[in-house]
Amino acid sequence: MTARGSVVLAYDPGWPRAFEVERALLEQVLAPWLRDGIHHVGSTAVPGLAAKPIIDVMAGVRDLEEARAAFAPLRALGYLHREHRPEAHSLLKPGAGGWWQQTHHLHLTEPGSDLWRERLAFRDALRADPSLAHEYAEWKWREAAASGDPSPYRGDKRPFVARVLAEAGITLRPDCERLSTGALRERQRVAAARGHGSPGRVTAPSPPGDEPPGR
Repeated sequence: MTARGSVVLAYDPGWPRAFEVERALLEQVLAPWLRDGIHHVGSTAVPGLAAKPIIDVMAGVRDLEEARAAFAPLRALGYLHREHRPEAHSLLKPGAGGWWQQTHHLHLTEPGSDLWRERLAFRDALRADPSLAHEYAEWKWREAAASGDPSPYRGDKRPFVARVLAEAGITLRPDCERLSTGALRERQRVAAARGHGSPGRVTAPSPPGDEPPGR
């Protein structure tokens, strides 16, 4: 990708294979904490869907607080922790550099959490309905930002995500309710950088790690 290239790419059939490679590594590292498996989520998990080339991974853990002990071994794989939501740990790979340089995004969360339900329901809805996936792809191509921009998309995908989740019986809570204080502050910083109102308002697209389901 060029320094200012679009962040959205046509579907790559290599994405599922990339996930399987990463899952094999993570299963070894996370074995002491795992519960209910490691899942490929986000847009790269939906066959045929255009996406940012970031492999989204969600791992179920028995106890979120105990899973903090996984940060050190995960760091050896290139993952760095960042604040996200109270019910999940968010780790980015590589942890340094801009969001457009990331290759993997990992969430650790307890099965049944809000994030767990949202990620699986959104993925499954797009997999099951090609017209819905096409609608989402059209939005992505239209709203994609470029490498170096403060946020991956110019527009807010939240209305689309909320509609899809509502059809699955899930309410996507407002950011002020679902994000941690640090993640909310970062979102407000991005809002100010993009000129979407004052830093006190939360109106801009989220940076990776703070996004609703799907990339």
